[in-house]
Amino acid sequence: MSAVSFQLLAQDGSTAARRGQLATAHGDVQTPAFMPVGTVATVKGVDVPDVQATGAEIILGNTYHLALRPGTDILEEFGGLHEFMGWPGPILTDSGGFQIFSLAKIVKITDEGAKFRSHIDGALLDLTPERAVQIQASLGSDIAMVLDHVIRLPNTPAGIREAVERTILWAGRAREAHRQYAKPHQAQFGIVQGGLDPVVRIECAERLQEFGFDGYAIGGLSVGETPEQMYFILRETASVLPEHRPRYLMGVGQPWDLLEAISQGVDMFDCVLPTRNGRNALAYTDAGPVRLRNKCHERDQQPLDAECPCPACQHSRGYLRHLFMADEMLGPILLTVHNLTYYQRLMREARSAIEVGDFQAFHQSKLATWNLQ
Repeated sequence: MSAVSFQLLAQDGSTAARRGQLATAHGDVQTPAFMPVGTVATVKGVDVPDVQATGAEIILGNTYHLALRPGTDILEEFGGLHEFMGWPGPILTDSGGFQIFSLAKIVKITDEGAKFRSHIDGALLDLTPERAVQIQASLGSDIAMVLDHVIRLPNTPAGIREAVERTILWAGRAREAHRQYAKPHQAQFGIVQGGLDPVVRIECAERLQEFGFDGYAIGGLSVGETPEQMYFILRETASVLPEHRPRYLMGVGQPWDLLEAISQGVDMFDCVLPTRNGRNALAYTDAGPVRLRNKCHERDQQPLDAECPCPACQHSRGYLRHLFMADEMLGPILLTVHNLTYYQRLMREARSAIEVGDFQAFHQSKLATWNLQ
């Protein structure tokens, strides 16, 4: 029995887009879904009720960062990550595989696992597939990711093959550890690697399915490749993943990337871009990104987006620009909330378009209004 269940509610007629519902112990998630990133038990600068008000139903936490600070002993004392941060809905926790990539200068990788020097105090941390499972059991997340080997793209065939074989080796060990350590409500997703080689990607996806994971993620993208290369790999990979399991694209991306991935049959997303860009004065709108530090907004009395109900859009663009120019913390907070609200609204609109079999037209209309040329 899977700890989560996934039900397909509708499929688009002209694309591979899917409308579904993921049921977890902490509530249901309507898909396609975007997960705000709460790496260290917080979506930066935004309290839980405000994250909920954006429409988010599930958030993401990170095994590596939470194991270092505050530590699993403290999290267990609080009763897990849900209780610690006060988030009542589902949580997905990343295993730390991306940190193998992003912190490469302080990581040593072998088939046994990854050895890290803490970026906080230099202390040594051994992150094996089994340890990643144990940490996520302490966190009590609803969905736990296996430890995988992420590499930069483009890469050599030998480098890609090594990462794939290690990913599959670790996935098997993580599956065994999950049966031993995981909480009863905790599902586990495998992660497909394979660089930009579609044959290796398909092979990895098929071998991972032998372990019977509760869902499958597409990892190792948005790490140096072009959008066209990413879209090609998405199309090749998503098509061979199980139809009745959720499909999760990790760490991507821009709104237009999400719609392209949805058209290829992806159900779940996370990315730091809406929050990071919000903190840096970039707002997403249906007319395309708005860079509020630009002087043209200095005297603009119009709202950021007249159709958006978020707190930022109750103010003028001129006022929002002023907050950033004056280094007031309210500016990054408001734009973070706005961007998260925009992403959730985009997901709702995508779900509605799939339900009526009109996703392709919806997708094209968004690309036209964003005016990305």
